[in-house]
Amino acid sequence: MAELDPATLHNETEAAANGTGKFGSSPEGTALAYGSLLGMALLPIFFGAMRSVTCARGKNSSDMPETITSRDAARFPIIASCTLFGLYLFFKIFSQEYINLLLSIYFFILGVLALAHTISPAMNRLLPENFPTKQYQLLFTQGSGESKEEIINYEFDTRDVVCLALSGIVGVWYLLKKHWIANNLFGLAFALNGVELLHLNNVSTGCILLGGLFIYDIFWVFGTNVMVTVAKSFEAPIKLVFPQDLLEKGLEANNFAMLGLGDIVIPGIFIALLLRFDISLKKNSHTYFYTSFLAYVFGLALTIFVMHTFKHAQPALLYLVPACIGFPLLVALVKGEVTEMFRYEEQTKDQKEAEEEQEKKEN
Repeated sequence: MAELDPATLHNETEAAANGTGKFGSSPEGTALAYGSLLGMALLPIFFGAMRSVTCARGKNSSDMPETITSRDAARFPIIASCTLFGLYLFFKIFSQEYINLLLSIYFFILGVLALAHTISPAMNRLLPENFPTKQYQLLFTQGSGESKEEIINYEFDTRDVVCLALSGIVGVWYLLKKHWIANNLFGLAFALNGVELLHLNNVSTGCILLGGLFIYDIFWVFGTNVMVTVAKSFEAPIKLVFPQDLLEKGLEANNFAMLGLGDIVIPGIFIALLLRFDISLKKNSHTYFYTSFLAYVFGLALTIFVMHTFKHAQPALLYLVPACIGFPLLVALVKGEVTEMFRYEEQTKDQKEAEEEQEKKEN
């Protein structure tokens, strides 16, 4: 059987491309790989969107997620392009081995923290109620007296330590073996945290962000070889992978199909916004969420189909953006709720802090 080169998509900052080379894996293996990637992509979007609702209801400004404004959305493709091209130059000038060593250490730390945060709710349910719980605080300050400023103030308990320990085992496994399962555990954690903690402030901002990255994706995939070069050189859990030769070689398979985290997180934060919009309507239905969710399935399936048919790298956002924006807008048009959709606005962290400060002054 002929070998299938990796298919890679971009992530939100470093970005990568989904591409194919020589097709020839068994039909069953190829179907299993792409079906698994599709299934894995849906998990962080669905659960991340659900968790984003709880995150948005945080009562204190410290609990608020990071909110992307229209200005941030407009600048994002430019920043992503500069980052992508910078990485391309780095890989051309410096030794790929040393760069990837530094990236491995960096993503080891981030991955452990992200995975611990992801499994924390499940661990809280699994651990017995009589499990000993002690509170800890990690505090770093700068200066003294009235000029003292908090740099890090992290509170955690024994349950969090258990989550960090389990995540640390996965981290060591990834650091030593770079195994695809460890890569996927970190990748899923990154994606779920991104969808949960990165919020768009309104639908217009989402359209600006997705529209800008739509152009960005097409240019860097079709216009240059920069994205594919970085994707193939970048050894980090910024993509989900699944072997197409799993049926033949088992867990030691190495002929991977890949899906970048950016094509999960970017549409995912828009889908999560529509879920919160559904809840704001107070109609006990999640029409826009499920519409956009199914639109994502359609868009990603279409990407895989076109990629497999033409045997050429495809920018996934070329198909995901029209689907994820167009389908919900069509539903809103039919239901006469376009105005409500574009009027929906969420508070940013700064707005929340200003509101809390005003309440303190009034009291």
